[in-house]
Amino acid sequence: MNQQNKRIKRYIAACVILAVGVAVFMVLNICIGSVRIHLTDLAEDETLRKIIWDIRMPRAFAVLILGGALALAGYLLQTFFHNPIAGPFVLGISSGAKMVVALVMVFFLGKSIRVSSAAMILAAFVGAMLSMGFVLLMSRKIQGMSMLVVSGVMIGYICSAITELVVTFADDADIVNLHNWSQGSFSGMTWDNVKVMTVVVAVTFVVVFLLAKPLSAYQLGEVYAGNLGVNVRTLRIALVILSSILSACIVAFAGPISFVGIATPHLVKKLLGTAEPIWMIPACFLGGSVFCLFCDLLARTLLAPTELSISTVTAVFGAPVVLYVMVERRRRS
Repeated sequence: MNQQNKRIKRYIAACVILAVGVAVFMVLNICIGSVRIHLTDLAEDETLRKIIWDIRMPRAFAVLILGGALALAGYLLQTFFHNPIAGPFVLGISSGAKMVVALVMVFFLGKSIRVSSAAMILAAFVGAMLSMGFVLLMSRKIQGMSMLVVSGVMIGYICSAITELVVTFADDADIVNLHNWSQGSFSGMTWDNVKVMTVVVAVTFVVVFLLAKPLSAYQLGEVYAGNLGVNVRTLRIALVILSSILSACIVAFAGPISFVGIATPHLVKKLLGTAEPIWMIPACFLGGSVFCLFCDLLARTLLAPTELSISTVTAVFGAPVVLYVMVERRRRS
């Protein structure tokens, strides 16, 4: 009993640390930029208030929400495939979503029609499901973690090639926006974007959290989960749809972002000392938010006024984690 209390205290402490990290990096992201702002100056300067309210706060909240969604999508995919390096970016799901969104954007922008946030998410979801379908097909035909990853990388290259081809036919005025988005960026976020992504991610998060108990059984094997009364087929379909919705929401607003979905669940698992879904689900969300807020802060400030692609920064910190996981897995096998 005492041991159980210690474990619960560790889980709660880890979640508190992550929550404090989110709060700290939110404040830093709002205050630090090309114009350094002290919160005490806001009462006197209307321009500073507009910078905070119209530019930095929507972006910071978008990073918080989408970063958490990205880590949660990675956790769901790793659970689904029983594969420690499965993730939206590596498996080509983000690239598939990016491809369809680019097609929709070029088509509508060419006709001077504004694309709504809902249409972008729907297009990204269709692309994510197409890529996911191909990955699922490949996972049945091949065995082994490495071949599944190679298949995902190939899907990503094919989708990226089609996206680049589509972008070349876009009008000059649209190419800059499409190019920035296709590299991964949180710039240009508005409160309307934040409202839409909040609804989509919040509903998905609640559904995922309600699946914590069957997910815990599923982690121990499909046969074991079936014996406990879990409808494995329905659960697998739910995991595919939920991870695709999260991936679609991220790509629709920020483009493809690399390594966060793979690295964050492993870092969070180390911090918690457990893989129990009831703790991993909220902790992954908070961990993804911290990771992306930190990386976005660096992307904006490291070479200011030039802004780096967010995927460039996340790759620097996320790729070593993935390499470590692969080495550890190889050592244990």
